[in-house]
Amino acid sequence: MGEIRKIELLAPARDAEIAIEAIKHGADAVYMGATSHGARAMAGNSLEDIRRVVDFAHRFDAKVYVTVNTLVYDDEIAAVERLVKDLYDAGADALIVQDMGLLRMDLPPIELHASTQCDIRTPEKAAFLERVGFSQLVLARELSLNEIRDIRMATSVPLEGFVHGALCVSYSGRCRISEALHHRSANRGECAQVCRYTFDLEDESGRVIVRNKHLLSLRDMNRSARLVQMIDAGISSFKIEGRLKDAGYVKNVVAYYRDWLDGIIAGRDDLTRSSLGKSEYSFRPVIAKSFNRGFTEYFLTERRPANGERMASANTPKSQGEFMGSVTGTDGSLVMTDATGEFHNGDGLMFVAPDGTISGARVNEAYGNNLVLRNTMPLQKGSKIFRNYDKQFEDALSRDTADRRLCVDMRLEYAEGRLSLTATDERGERARVVVELKESLQPARTEQKKRQEEELAKLGNTCFRLRSCEVEGRYFIPMSVLSQLRRDVACALEELHKTHYVRGKRREEDRAAQYPAQVLESADNVANHLAREFYASHGVKRAEDAIEVAGDKDLSGEALMHTRYCLRRELGMCLKEKNCSYRGRLYLRADKRRFVVETDCAACEMRIKLAD
Repeated sequence: MGEIRKIELLAPARDAEIAIEAIKHGADAVYMGATSHGARAMAGNSLEDIRRVVDFAHRFDAKVYVTVNTLVYDDEIAAVERLVKDLYDAGADALIVQDMGLLRMDLPPIELHASTQCDIRTPEKAAFLERVGFSQLVLARELSLNEIRDIRMATSVPLEGFVHGALCVSYSGRCRISEALHHRSANRGECAQVCRYTFDLEDESGRVIVRNKHLLSLRDMNRSARLVQMIDAGISSFKIEGRLKDAGYVKNVVAYYRDWLDGIIAGRDDLTRSSLGKSEYSFRPVIAKSFNRGFTEYFLTERRPANGERMASANTPKSQGEFMGSVTGTDGSLVMTDATGEFHNGDGLMFVAPDGTISGARVNEAYGNNLVLRNTMPLQKGSKIFRNYDKQFEDALSRDTADRRLCVDMRLEYAEGRLSLTATDERGERARVVVELKESLQPARTEQKKRQEEELAKLGNTCFRLRSCEVEGRYFIPMSVLSQLRRDVACALEELHKTHYVRGKRREEDRAAQYPAQVLESADNVANHLAREFYASHGVKRAEDAIEVAGDKDLSGEALMHTRYCLRRELGMCLKEKNCSYRGRLYLRADKRRFVVETDCAACEMRIKLAD
């Protein structure tokens, strides 16, 4: 049998509390921002908080990855070097980075992971990044299973793939529209989310083809049904998007994917979890109950989807939630439905009328299929009902919902006036505590086995759960002695593991590796002199400045968005189809700005540019 592959469930964390909840609910690793340069300006964390998460995660061999994945300016290099050294001292397992300038900084030997902003879409680029020192590669979300396989054949380091959460419409790292329009760079963690705006789609004459729709706002990714195929294609780390999401979202989504992955791993001899400890939670995870705009598997199974699947959530960028049924009638604030699920007082609902009109309301009272809304509103018969806030479910998630423990086996022995307790946990750590008794133990008048086992099993304030126990049931042992032994051996096990935990180290850079291209565009995001030196040392002859540092650069003719998603295909106007409804040039209009929709049919891609 070949080498057993470790499978990692990687969860997002806005803050330390959410990171700890993610680990409790089954995450093998978490990724979180530091005090700066973390690609989510509103999700920074102090070094003290990161250290606290590290201490909790490492109990279970779970890992903590810190995002330092924004572009770095020249006057920030020294500060980033200090930050990375502090993160290393805090115990972080790896950095997720975009800017190649970090590979020329004075850094400790911490592992580096190539961020999704590195836009890894080809075997050549993936192989290059492995050769220059990256230990894990976060692949572009747009890749198909066949493209992932090709990258797997060209590399040996673990490949990380997104499985759930919000989708950027542009290739990650190559979206400049927020910077161009609002001077808020997505590559600096300040994205204005222009893709969630409403747009009009116009033809060459200015005629509106589609009015006031969220044409670039994609549905959320959900690949839970494709995990086996992703594993077989080469993905080892399964990443959930959502560093701005709340604790309830993270709890539910992590628990949901934990169940799926555990089921797959249990049925295969070639896979194992990358962390230890079993999570038990007090709720049944239901993925549709957490924030979602409807789901898509995106391009995973086909390079050019031909099955008519809608990828955009054109009616609204807000959460759709779970489908409940349809409106069968109304009478003022009373709404009759054909729903089979149960509604709750306080639920939030979204109604989608047959003409696509969207409205929302809160449930004041629920009577089976009948609802009394808080406000009277006109609703069309046949309107679809989605619940985007399940009051009962969210209330349950707001409580303490999970416990994660390591199995431990104990053996209690007595000989020659000495009482010892040996504990061995599932990590393979073994600790032994011995007590010299002032007086010999006396034979017990009654059987003590059950009483001693119950006392040793009281591990509630530790990370352990008693799996098996051998005790000295023949002797009477005071509970105070047993409880002290239990506390001491549990503490000894934890301290032992801390001393044995080994972090990975940064891979050595192959200085002879050649970058796959000799010319870099501004979309390749070279923002400091160290990045320029890095690329030059690997064969790049010319590199344009990133637009963030290029000053008042004329952006006319440049792609502000570069996407695999295509509006023509989405709206039935694909030029490769015989029944294409319109073959002329298309334009998007929003906020008094006009954009050219340029399609590359050979590559099956789209670019959004400023109109002249």
